Amino acid sequence: MTQTILVLNGPNLNMLGTREPEIYGSETLADIERRLAARAADLGLAIDFRQSNHEGELVTWIQEGRGRVAGLIMNPAAYTHTSIAIMDAMQACDYPVIEIHLSNVHRREAFRGHSYVSKVAVGVICGFGSKGYDLALDGMADLLARSR
Repeated sequence: MTQTILVLNGPNLNMLGTREPEIYGSETLADIERRLAARAADLGLAIDFRQSNHEGELVTWIQEGRGRVAGLIMNPAAYTHTSIAIMDAMQACDYPVIEIHLSNVHRREAFRGHSYVSKVAVGVICGFGSKGYDLALDGMADLLARSR
């Protein structure tokens, strides 16, 4: 049975490709999803790729993953720095979480250096642009293989 990785994207990531391309790159979220789905298939995995600008919807999706997905890769965007609700939902899940960011948040405004998600994630990838999604998927595949 193919394991599914939930890939969640937070607020404003639907604007990738047009929003501050000098920071976030020129690829759209759909471009990233296509590339990641192909890579997942090569790894024998499937992805469930979603984006929302609404914190509660992201929390619901995290909760719905219990017993259904093998892991979560999440770019929480601005909710990284503000959402205790997302952190709590992740703590209640039964699967590993990898946090990703397109930019190196530690080289930007000071408030971006704080992450509630990092407190529950097994790993964090930032600063590699959209390639971070690929790195996270490879990392998740390795993590799942080791846990078998």
